[in-house]
Amino acid sequence: MGCDPLAQTQRGRPQSRRARIHQQINKELRMRTGAENLYRATSNARVRETVALELSYVNSSLQLLKEELEELNSNVDVDRPESEGITVPMIPLGLKETKELDWSTPLKELISGHFGEDGTSYEAEIRELEDLRQAMRTPSRSEAGLELLMAYYNQLCFLDARFVAPARSLALLFHWYDSLTGVPAQQRALAFEKGSVLFNIGALHTQIGARQDRSCPEGTSRAAEAFRRAAGAFSLLRENFSRAPSPDMSPASLSMLEQLMTAQAQECVFEGLLLPAPTAPHNCLAQLYLAQEAAQVAAEYGLAHGTMAQPPIRDYVPFPWTTLVRVKAEYFRALAHYHAAVALCDGPLAAEEFPALEQVFLGLPASAEPQGPALLQEPEERRKLGKAHLKRAILGQEEALRLHAVCRALRRVDLLQAVLVQALQRSLAKYSELDLEDDFFEATEAPDILPKTHKRPEIRAPSFSRVKAADIFHRLGPLSVFSAKNRWRLVGPIHVTRGEGGFGFTLRGDSPVLIAAVVPGGRAAAAGLQEGDYIVSVNGQPCKWWKHAEVVAQLKGVGDEGASLQVVTLLPSAEPPGTGDRRPALGGLLRSQKECGWETPAPARASPRPLLGWGRKAKRGKTGERLSPAPHP
Repeated sequence: MGCDPLAQTQRGRPQSRRARIHQQINKELRMRTGAENLYRATSNARVRETVALELSYVNSSLQLLKEELEELNSNVDVDRPESEGITVPMIPLGLKETKELDWSTPLKELISGHFGEDGTSYEAEIRELEDLRQAMRTPSRSEAGLELLMAYYNQLCFLDARFVAPARSLALLFHWYDSLTGVPAQQRALAFEKGSVLFNIGALHTQIGARQDRSCPEGTSRAAEAFRRAAGAFSLLRENFSRAPSPDMSPASLSMLEQLMTAQAQECVFEGLLLPAPTAPHNCLAQLYLAQEAAQVAAEYGLAHGTMAQPPIRDYVPFPWTTLVRVKAEYFRALAHYHAAVALCDGPLAAEEFPALEQVFLGLPASAEPQGPALLQEPEERRKLGKAHLKRAILGQEEALRLHAVCRALRRVDLLQAVLVQALQRSLAKYSELDLEDDFFEATEAPDILPKTHKRPEIRAPSFSRVKAADIFHRLGPLSVFSAKNRWRLVGPIHVTRGEGGFGFTLRGDSPVLIAAVVPGGRAAAAGLQEGDYIVSVNGQPCKWWKHAEVVAQLKGVGDEGASLQVVTLLPSAEPPGTGDRRPALGGLLRSQKECGWETPAPARASPRPLLGWGRKAKRGKTGERLSPAPHP
């Protein structure tokens, strides 16, 4: 089913280590709390000395455990890009883990108690659902893995529409682990299962984006698209899930992830601009655009770092993530100044390029008047300003290297250090070209580069509609009627014969077909049929999924002996489903397909709407079709 058999082992071991470390941390915290209370409560000098020594041991143990957990969570170098070129590493997000789940007992009880059918006859469907859930726990990091997660998510939408009622849950306890800390969380709401799967869809997009070969235009485009989809998944989850028991699904955490993925998508856009065709011109305007794009990437990472630095996210996000985002903000800000210097100093300038230079590099608004030819049209003025931008580039790159050295986890990412060192050496070489021995002019202060992008990566929600899914439990009938949100009474078999005016009723709609009107005093009224009943069986053949024309053709084909019908009458929500005085016992009335020797036509394959749909209301019967006359011989 597209799952990765090794993924569970590869991620299961770190998950177990996270759980063990958290148990030890909680134990040490309890010991420290007790020791602190004892230290404050006692006045015995010897006891206070012993407790102080114990507190030092506890604090040392806590520090070591937190460092071990931080090292385990710092997965910035887990997914190396599939390229040999030097590119800045991205931050992928780990998938949430979950425990196995037994769907069998609650679904069988619900099918038997609410839908009035034999729950054991749906063992094949339940097994298919369990196999799908087991497979989605270890998806491959590819489009096949995404389709697997989306297929299961679509099934959860069907389950939500069919089996979840406002006043009753499925009596299932869903266990999921936090993606960063490994802390377990559980809820009985199916919405928690849906939200966790949607989170994993976004996380898998981040892993796919981090693995792309960004040394070619196709790779940067695929990576940007993956991060856009990830941001869309987190945005969709944040808008539809408000009471998450897991920290990684809190609104603050999802907002941070959305901003981080948007910044990484913007970085991919910039990397694509650095890969022009061999014949592309490298003129001043091209460098100007690169400087603005680099400044835009730095601004995006600055926003991401701002969200990471706010509580409670500050204490939740791994320190290597926060450091890497700061490193990237400094790196791209320095890169913007480098391209500004290149635009100022390399080659002759055309007359139409001066307004753009003044607006960007002098911080002038677009409506400002030109400052005259002496400002930037003189080569010496441009050289001085370019040299000032190079100074800021060098200082920024040195700061990025310093931040990189501070974090032990980042120091192991040799690729990142190589990128930073290469950029610094390039800036120093450029500066040596511009640094003249007889340069006695006062140093110019370089202004900030105005952020601007010509291709902003808008976030995109996951494409659920491209993964077609059929309702696994379609045999129970159309969702418009046969769901836990509706209550009904099953009536029949009712024997109806044909009279001079036909059967005495008219039909409307499809799947199931509705009795739109009953002729007073006719054969149908005498048999007990009522307006608003849904026909679910004709002569022992289930017809919940039949079209209007199929039911009419079947009734037209009966002889003088008439037809045996089973119908369903919807009840008010407060009235429990019962036998009533219009029907015998449930047993044997809704016979299975195999017993009837007839197979129900498969429903049209369709995907449910991609929203989580916590408060979705069940649709009523279809009433928008034209009334059909009663069939006549």
